[in-house]
Amino acid sequence: MLSFIKKYFDFNKKEVDRLYKFVSAINEWESQLLEKNDDYFKNRTLELKNLLKHKKTTLQEIVIETYALVREASRRTIGLRHHDVQILAGIALHEGKIIEQKTGEGKTLTATTALYLNALTDEGVHLVTVNDYLARRDAGWMGKIFSFLGLSTGAIISGESFIYDADYESGIKGDERLVHLRPITRKEAYATDILYGINSEFGFDYLRDNMAHAPHALVQRGFHFAIVDEADSVLIDEARTPHIISAPYEQDISRYYDYSRIVKKLNPIEDYVIDEKLKTAHLSEKGIEKVEAILGVKNIYEKDFDTLFHIEAALKAETLFHVDKEYIVSNGEVIIVDEFTGRLLEGRRFSEGLHQAIEAKEGVAIKQESKTLATVSLQNYFRMYSKLAGMTGTALTEAEEFSKIYKTDVLSIPTHRSSARVDKPDLIYKNAKGKFAAVVEDIAAAYKKGRPVLVGTTSIDKNELVSKLLKERGIPHELLNAKNHEHEARIIAQAGKKHAITVATNMAGRGVDIVLGGEIEQSTFKSKAEHDKALKAWQVAHDEVVTLGGLYVIGTERHESRRIDNQLRGRSGRQGDPGETMFFVSLDDDVMRIFGGEQISNLMSMLKFPEDQPLSHGMVSRAIESAQSKVEGFNFDIRKHLVEYDDVLNRQRDIVYSLRKKILMYPETDRKEFKSTVLNMIHEQLVGLSTDFFAIPDVDENFKKQFEADIEAMINIKIKNLDSVLQENNQLALEQYLFKQAKTKYDQQSKQLGEDSWNEVVRTLITSTIDQFWTIHLTAIDDLRQGINLRGFAQLDPLTEYKNEAFKMFEKLLSDIKFESVRRVMKVEVSQYENKKDSIASSENKLLESAVFEKASSIDAFSKKNNSPSKSGSKVNSTLPKKTSLGRNDPCWCGSGKKFKKCHYPESN
Repeated sequence: MLSFIKKYFDFNKKEVDRLYKFVSAINEWESQLLEKNDDYFKNRTLELKNLLKHKKTTLQEIVIETYALVREASRRTIGLRHHDVQILAGIALHEGKIIEQKTGEGKTLTATTALYLNALTDEGVHLVTVNDYLARRDAGWMGKIFSFLGLSTGAIISGESFIYDADYESGIKGDERLVHLRPITRKEAYATDILYGINSEFGFDYLRDNMAHAPHALVQRGFHFAIVDEADSVLIDEARTPHIISAPYEQDISRYYDYSRIVKKLNPIEDYVIDEKLKTAHLSEKGIEKVEAILGVKNIYEKDFDTLFHIEAALKAETLFHVDKEYIVSNGEVIIVDEFTGRLLEGRRFSEGLHQAIEAKEGVAIKQESKTLATVSLQNYFRMYSKLAGMTGTALTEAEEFSKIYKTDVLSIPTHRSSARVDKPDLIYKNAKGKFAAVVEDIAAAYKKGRPVLVGTTSIDKNELVSKLLKERGIPHELLNAKNHEHEARIIAQAGKKHAITVATNMAGRGVDIVLGGEIEQSTFKSKAEHDKALKAWQVAHDEVVTLGGLYVIGTERHESRRIDNQLRGRSGRQGDPGETMFFVSLDDDVMRIFGGEQISNLMSMLKFPEDQPLSHGMVSRAIESAQSKVEGFNFDIRKHLVEYDDVLNRQRDIVYSLRKKILMYPETDRKEFKSTVLNMIHEQLVGLSTDFFAIPDVDENFKKQFEADIEAMINIKIKNLDSVLQENNQLALEQYLFKQAKTKYDQQSKQLGEDSWNEVVRTLITSTIDQFWTIHLTAIDDLRQGINLRGFAQLDPLTEYKNEAFKMFEKLLSDIKFESVRRVMKVEVSQYENKKDSIASSENKLLESAVFEKASSIDAFSKKNNSPSKSGSKVNSTLPKKTSLGRNDPCWCGSGKKFKKCHYPESN
């Protein structure tokens, strides 16, 4: 009875059973499509697009037919027929679910069905991957299927964009999946039906679009449907790290070396406290006194709080961040190592002065701090999509987070063949020395038999330690870590060969299967006979490894996340192959040391276990997994807390970017609406000034003069007959009179310069104003967020306080943007020239120039006048070029690197 109830209420089983009904119907189409010629598929795609366009059908009504079309197209083009479980998984993706599909089950092919179906709407669909190689490989590989069906396929990677073109040959040797990718522009890539790309590029393109100063510079076209590969890695592990576009500003960087030297003088026992669980480090009372003595100050909190902040950053760098674990030093640069994938995060930097602190600690050149111009977290970026789906080998452990943050369900997909992998209980050793000695012995025994072994480590230093021990034993092996990632795909693909020993850092999100016997090289065989010969040789090698027991996976340490351990385990037992996994754990390991290995340690001490003798019991493994589960819950709470704070800024970002996009696009789409929007802003400011004036019961002559000066400063007009209007004591009449004056000037400017050119000038002025004030706001919000937790000491809820303060700051931001936009627009002067064409070109050059250069001085003065929370109005100026007269062939003032005539010169549009 209990079994029946459990089965009945099993959401996963019910969903799988429901989806299998679709699979049965799709299978019935197969025989019909076998008889169709190749042209039928492209023609049917056009027909389906037309039906959807005219709303004569829906996506749900054509699921069965489209999935059958893709399956047959795949069989004809790349020789792969979707298994039933892949079809089932594809339907789940279309429904916006996160699917857990075991390693080796073919996620790349699985996604093609949902991508094709949703691309028929002509709104564009995105497949998000975790690295450049996978984005290019999958676009080139699956592009063949989509091309056969009549759809275009693109790829975006770091600095490059491609389209699949069957008639193009790149000359790339060794991997035929990359041959037909032709370089194109980023905008053309986003115009393709199906776009593969890495998560960071999607995020940065979004930010760059919202910093563009002309419509032609926009590349993205909306957020319709996205499938995120390695969804747990992208949507959870990387979600905490925001994507930031920043600009450097001048500062004294030598102080960071001073902070590092001060920290090295501190006593770890009495001068500071570190919390490895929370990854924080703080000075104790004695530590603060010692720092004050070194600096020669009485009270560091009173004199220089910024110094204390940076000293604690240096302390964190010294105690919690270690070379070859959290980062490496390469060519004089500190490069972050991804905690979950072991990859290098080129171009990324730790925030809040931490990266500079690490550079000082390592004695390398310190890069200047930067000012944030635009930022978005991956969580908030991907939540913009109308429909979001994902796929990964491990998702069930994070089902709650996917549901609460992204409103998506997780579905575990059955495997094509039953798993034959054996997961052995952990072996627990007293210390790391005994553990690694046992690991090497186990590897040596497997190597002697010829069994392939994959060894997983949690950091580069442990990775290299295992490699060193293997070299001492004379055991040949491949080493894979962030320092050797260029050959990643080749190393992993051949890790299933007989005698292969592969030592790798975390295996999450590698995207390449380990095939027993090794993978057949992706090269074009000269004849079918050559291909058949290679396939036969591979089959022999595969069967031999199967008889040896398949791939043996050794974990040298438990990660604090069960998902990462499961990713490593999942490399063995692919597609029903035999396999075995084992974790070697020591009481010195971080997870055991920080999260509760004391009981086991006491037990081993009581029983007097020698260091080379392990404790092994299923109960111990379950205890470790229980500790991991608690850590995951703890980390989830942190991420959830961060999301609550991020949501505040995200809502503000949506409002500001929507306003900016309207201003950017209106001159192209609706001139009347653009003019109306600008005039409304002018009217709103004049109403504000009039309201302030009439709020005073009795005004003297000085107040009237100040009011007149304020109006002139705003709309740059000497108001005639103002006294007579004021004597009427009618606020509405005053507002109408002032607005009429301002509108007349606005219309004159437009007529003199030409409507298109004037609109371009106004657009540039307003968008640059928005950008400048938004940059100041981001800095202020960041400062608020860093200090808001102190309000907890006053028994106030920091989140509520943050929301209230941020709302006030945002109201002021919008007010400041409108005020300064109006002031700048009305301040522009247009000069007459004899030659009309020369007049337009010269005026545009000068006006556009003033739009950029005039704002620098005004923003600083205006910020001070209104008590703006800007730290560095003048620092923004330092990034601007010198005021010069721009010719058509000069570099554009915006810093794009393009010529002025190709960028912001109006005729370029």
